[in-house]
Amino acid sequence: MHDRTLPFALPDVGDAEITAVTEAIRSGWLSAGPLVREFEQRFAERCGPGVTAIAVNSATSGLHLALDALGVGPDAEVLVPTWTFTATAEVVVHVGAVPVLVDVDPMTLNIDLADAATKVTPRTVAVIPVHFAGQPVPGEPLREFARTHGLAVVEDAAHAFPAASGGVPVGAGPTAATVFSFYATKTITTGEGGMLVTRDADLARRVRTMRLHGFDRDGFDRYRSDRPAWRYDVIEAGFKYNLTDPAAAMGLVQLDRAEAMRRRREEIAARYREAFAGLPLDLPAPAPDGDVHAWHLFVARLRPDAPLDRDGFIAELSRLGVGSSVHFIPLHLHTYWRRRFDLTDDMFPVASREFARVVSLPLFSAMRDEQVDLVIHTVSKVLR
Repeated sequence: MHDRTLPFALPDVGDAEITAVTEAIRSGWLSAGPLVREFEQRFAERCGPGVTAIAVNSATSGLHLALDALGVGPDAEVLVPTWTFTATAEVVVHVGAVPVLVDVDPMTLNIDLADAATKVTPRTVAVIPVHFAGQPVPGEPLREFARTHGLAVVEDAAHAFPAASGGVPVGAGPTAATVFSFYATKTITTGEGGMLVTRDADLARRVRTMRLHGFDRDGFDRYRSDRPAWRYDVIEAGFKYNLTDPAAAMGLVQLDRAEAMRRRREEIAARYREAFAGLPLDLPAPAPDGDVHAWHLFVARLRPDAPLDRDGFIAELSRLGVGSSVHFIPLHLHTYWRRRFDLTDDMFPVASREFARVVSLPLFSAMRDEQVDLVIHTVSKVLR
């Protein structure tokens, strides 16, 4: 194995982010303050008119808050694709409801709405589609599905900023809420963090209250208003899910760079697609006309005629100095979900089949051309 393996992913953070965070720390606002408010306002503007954005300390927190605000609770069921990170389903458990796992589309690995329709019951109240790898779930079919079955939609957009479906930015549509992730390796980062966006004023008010201990006003308001800072009221048993000003300072810089970083990832993906066209790989498709792909991940799939299987391919890439990963191990293959809900592989034929052959190749906006060349050379060498 190489001592200096190219990582599968690295954050794209430079001097501007470091300066912004340093200035935030020197300002004295170490928790949620004016920079969080500015980040929320500017993020909402990026999504579109009429959108409210609420910063949180993780996308997981945002999903939890969305379900809480919708009143999802015991005896309810929520549709969740099996092809996702565990957080998407665990928040359903945290509100006392039941996640009902759904298979995925064989081309995009996004939720299969036809399979989802077979799993709707009188107890089903919501669906959480995941915009996998940065390719949005088609907006109009999703909305029609939700209308037909009377379901709330909470979009898991952890991979999908900035992205768009049918010309509509993810986060700007009429769904109940959309939640983005700013984890270290996401398309923009605050280290840890996330953003919930919504057009529903009542939902936004509930989320703001529950984000910070159920206070009747947030921490920033407590220290900038004429009302004494010590005087507040707890109106609900809330959570501690707020973002901090130093994190928001980084987010503001990243927000300004978001489209340039997306274009760089798109450029790298295009190079991969051209270079790997003759290899025994099924490659991710570019976005359809009218859509914008965020290109958070480049997920290739080994064909049966490849000279080695997926695990062997990953090991050989690592031996030659190229990191890679797998997105995702479907939920129905994990011990907790499998045992708790008595799940089997044949319940999810597409996800079970595709899992065995997927591999995520390095794709991050800070990649240098020579690093892209290394990935292309190494993958080609291993598979020819």
